Amino acid sequence: MNLVLAGMNHRTAPVEVRERMHVQESTLVQALKDLMGYDGILEGMIVSTCNRVEVVANADDKDDAATAIRQFLSGYHRCDLREYESYFYWHRQRDAVRHLFRVASSLDSMILGEPQILGQMKRAFLTAQAAGTLNGTLHDVINQALAVGRRVRRETALGTAAVSVPYAAVELAKKIFGNLAGKTIFVIGAGKMSELATKHLLSSGAGAILVTNRTYQKAVQLAHAFRGTAIQFDQIFEYIDQADIIISSTGAPHFIITKNRAERMIAARRNRPIFFVDISVPRDVDPSVNDLDAAFVYDIDDLQGVVEANIKQRQREAAWAEEIVEQEVQRMMRHFASREVVPTIMALEEKLKRIRQGEMERFQGRLTSLTPEQRETVEALTQGILNKILHGPITELKSGAGSPEHRALVQVIRKIFGVAE
Repeated sequence: MNLVLAGMNHRTAPVEVRERMHVQESTLVQALKDLMGYDGILEGMIVSTCNRVEVVANADDKDDAATAIRQFLSGYHRCDLREYESYFYWHRQRDAVRHLFRVASSLDSMILGEPQILGQMKRAFLTAQAAGTLNGTLHDVINQALAVGRRVRRETALGTAAVSVPYAAVELAKKIFGNLAGKTIFVIGAGKMSELATKHLLSSGAGAILVTNRTYQKAVQLAHAFRGTAIQFDQIFEYIDQADIIISSTGAPHFIITKNRAERMIAARRNRPIFFVDISVPRDVDPSVNDLDAAFVYDIDDLQGVVEANIKQRQREAAWAEEIVEQEVQRMMRHFASREVVPTIMALEEKLKRIRQGEMERFQGRLTSLTPEQRETVEALTQGILNKILHGPITELKSGAGSPEHRALVQVIRKIFGVAE
């Protein structure tokens, strides 16, 4: 095994550098085939997203995979890679395995615990498989990385708490209504935050959407994007009591929804709950509306407080996720090391078997007088001695698999027993 990973991400490189090193999905298969054309490269995979570009390869033990990766990147991007060297990180062997497991577990993401990277890594894996560039050790590592990512999501709450303001609004709405199925959304102001909150609400099951904006055409555009209905700004209060969830994000210098307005809305709704997401500064909803029994008002500070608390929760969960990753790295390295000692074990067994057979043949003349039962006893005796001699070295080889001194142990045992590489 000769694993090498080269990469850059949102922490090590600005977006303009990541763009320069980006590998387009349309050219990914050809890029993989180009990578395989360099000396010694046995397997390869490329992960290229908006936040990271990583090339990982498994090479022949005698070859320098890092040089091959540099040559590939320089050739693919037609640049002098020395200009970008400071933005790259390099991982080898165990560190490469650990990095891949952490990436799949979303421990290396810009937003800790985000779920997209696992899907992106799976697509990269399937593309490399289809291109024929994963067929051995690296295939097993990536396959296990995906399994580790799924285990982290299954056994921790790393990705469950909302860590963006729009998504925090959705989580709060779920707590208030229990189920968002069929709920009506009224959007006041067609800004980006309103759009994101609306998108999250709709994906969580909310139904109809009404949109208003001082510039009516912007309301029409946002409503069209979500198959909703645009409302003229001066007609807000003719429709607003139909809404279960109101998202407000305008530049108004005064409250758009006062306490008196909210009281009339709640009365028209026969005291059914209404949820206000006020993400404007200055605020669009009078804070005193929250005093009404059926009204729930959350402003940008409330939502940000939820986000910060959830980030801390994710960080606590990340500690357990890191332990899972380390357990899985150790297991994988033991697995590879145990596979690597198999040839040594087989060579040991073969060497001692030949010695035993040679000695049996050498004393064959003296054994002719033995009965079949006595001959079986001699066979069993010599085989038993052989097994006891092998027991110690084989036990040490298997139990030491994955330890830092393992390779030296293999070499010592081969030297003692005269077994060639």
